[in-house]
Amino acid sequence: MRRIVGVDVARGLAVLGMMTAHVGPDDHGPVPPGGFSQLADGRPASLFVVLAGVSLALLSGGPDVATGTRLVQARVRILVRAVLLFGLGELLVLLGTPVAVILPTYGLMFTLGCIALRWSRGSLVLGAAVLALVGPPLAQSLAASLIQGPVAEVADLAVGHYYPALVWTAYLLVGMAVGRSDLRSPRLRAQGALLGAGLVVLGHGGSWVALHVLGWPERLATAEPHSSTTFEVVGNVGVALLVLAGALVAAERWPRALAPLAAVGSLALTAYTVHVLAIAALGPAVVREPTVGGWLAFLGTTVALCWFWASTVGRGPFEWLLHRVSTAAADVGSSPEPTEEPSRAA
Repeated sequence: MRRIVGVDVARGLAVLGMMTAHVGPDDHGPVPPGGFSQLADGRPASLFVVLAGVSLALLSGGPDVATGTRLVQARVRILVRAVLLFGLGELLVLLGTPVAVILPTYGLMFTLGCIALRWSRGSLVLGAAVLALVGPPLAQSLAASLIQGPVAEVADLAVGHYYPALVWTAYLLVGMAVGRSDLRSPRLRAQGALLGAGLVVLGHGGSWVALHVLGWPERLATAEPHSSTTFEVVGNVGVALLVLAGALVAAERWPRALAPLAAVGSLALTAYTVHVLAIAALGPAVVREPTVGGWLAFLGTTVALCWFWASTVGRGPFEWLLHRVSTAAADVGSSPEPTEEPSRAA
């Protein structure tokens, strides 16, 4: 089966959105609140995790869940990739850039995703809802004590500020539920777009009501980026569904025009890693004192290089490494290739 190009397009948008969050200029405009630059804050990362869930589902059979040996092989591939992503993420953290590297948390969430590979779509949605409701207050209550203790590093991945796995695994489960569906169905895409729009309104509108009408504390009621509250999760899931539905439709209608963006998505791990290395080489000022020129240079160079590489070589170098090592570990032999590579960066 062929790759689903729309998923790559959505992932490409997430890559460029993440770069915008890191090196894009701040505008602080009144509409939307905080300016357009804040639209790229937090949302691309959550989109990545949703797409990771989609890809984990596709890697384990898509709508027809793998069983027996195929399921064991899928779990081994995912677990090996989780270890490699965690290791790569820790190396990037050691560079000391002003970037909150998501890859270590990705590795943890990939491991958790293995537990849910056999879950039905209903169970995945229910699990996501429970984590979205219970995860935020639980993570906040645990963070103060655990992050200061002897298990601080592990606790930071589970309940830390930027990407608490206890909350963000909700995005992964949503993506897995989507990946268990027929992504080529026009009806599914329309339903996804409508549901996404409704969740955006519910998340951000509900936050406003909770803050300004009900008087809830901000730590529970805000929908600000990286607050990891229930309202932010709901709103971000809505954004992810809208982007994915739009990307799936657009990729079918204008495949050539969107080929450069799809190339970025197909080389997401490579693009993410190289962009962190570039920030380390250029210095923290590129993040703390961003300019329009620097931002456009990052985006343009990323698109051009990814498009050239995908057109001439194919799989990216870091994607190739994950594929080869995880496939060898699972000893898949002549088993058919999965339709998608797991989304690997944010």
